Amino acid sequence: QILKDATLFFSSDEPTLAEVIPAMDNIDSAFTDFIIEDTEIHLSDIIKSSVTIAKQTLNKYYNLMDDSEVYRISLILHPEHKFDYFKKHSWPEDWIDDA
Repeated sequence: QILKDATLFFSSDEPTLAEVIPAMDNIDSAFTDFIIEDTEIHLSDIIKSSVTIAKQTLNKYYNLMDDSEVYRISLILHPEHKFDYFKKHSWPEDWIDDA
């Protein structure tokens, strides 16, 4: 459901560059929760592997954003986020300083 919601959101007229990092964080959190909760619901190995690969792929693109300052700048300039987003999500101080 999280991927469908993200696709619909980014396909609409509303998304901004400042929403990319929060959206990716939400997807990453959902994937992490799914992997952790699997110890209780016992999904098939294929599903677990698929989610793990999806998380690795997401992290690959997340890391590529480090090559572009635009994403962090857009968060800082966004009136809703500013530096609070980084602090709220426990980004390391050196990452915040770089932003």
